Amino acid sequence: MKDIIQHAKNILKIESDAVGALIDRIDENFVQAIEILSSCESKVVVTGMGKSGIIGRKIAATLASTGTPAFFLNPAEGSHGDVGVVSKGDVVLAISNSGETEEIIRLLPTFKRMDIRIIAMTGNPKSALSKTADVSLDVSVKEEACPMGLAPTASTTASLAMGDALAITLLSRKGFTEEDFAFFHPGGNLGKKLLLTVEDLMHTGSAVPLAHADTLMKDAIMEISSKRMGITAVTGDDGKLLGVITDGDLRRGLEKWGAKFFSLKARDVMTHRPKTITTNVLAARAVAIMEKYSITVLMAVDEEDNIKGVIHLHDLLKAGIV
Repeated sequence: MKDIIQHAKNILKIESDAVGALIDRIDENFVQAIEILSSCESKVVVTGMGKSGIIGRKIAATLASTGTPAFFLNPAEGSHGDVGVVSKGDVVLAISNSGETEEIIRLLPTFKRMDIRIIAMTGNPKSALSKTADVSLDVSVKEEACPMGLAPTASTTASLAMGDALAITLLSRKGFTEEDFAFFHPGGNLGKKLLLTVEDLMHTGSAVPLAHADTLMKDAIMEISSKRMGITAVTGDDGKLLGVITDGDLRRGLEKWGAKFFSLKARDVMTHRPKTITTNVLAARAVAIMEKYSITVLMAVDEEDNIKGVIHLHDLLKAGIV
């Protein structure tokens, strides 16, 4: 058992050292690569064979999801017609640990004839790929985690880390925001949190529990019960929000006034200056307010306190905001 644990730790140490060694290689070549990527007029074409190809697919996916149009090109298929997807204005990011991968080398003359700029990511700075590329990033490793030095392990980890460094640096340079990220991930939780507003989820019209300030409490209770939100808004003659009555207000009122409570008016029981929210605010903001004040419902109003709707914590849960 101890041997297994120590062996696994040694593997992780080798891979972490491989990534750590990249830090000192972030130099003018990396800056030039970022300049080329940020000025790309079309899309980034990532290519690589075998395990490098798998890493390339992930890098392409990361670039695409962070605002840089990108896709993966299998170099073996590229030389049999798929290179036709590459067009003027593209940038090629070629990944090859040896820098001599035949399928990639075979495509380089085509890229050059198309005046495509090439960024190499290789473990051999003196390779044909490195010499042909406009800029080459050194992702060489001291050793692979594989004891035989055969299975790409530390080398692919280093390539993946360098790809992340490119994508996220590019993200920052472009001023890519959380809202931009959500736009590319509309089906994910982050997309929901950053795209859905209170207006998208709130109840409106007859579904909003309402009681006039002069409404008797026995009738206000019926409104709270029928709308099943544990609350009713209290309005004045102009329809503007004056306060709210919650289930908690009912319990406290009954304890204080007893049977007399039912003949009181809504204005006598309501909570003044309740927490509210505007309709154009992100639904995630409604969650934050509810958590801060330990409440489950918010009245949605406009700038003049006109009631536009009501949003319940259950609505936010169903939408996946929480």
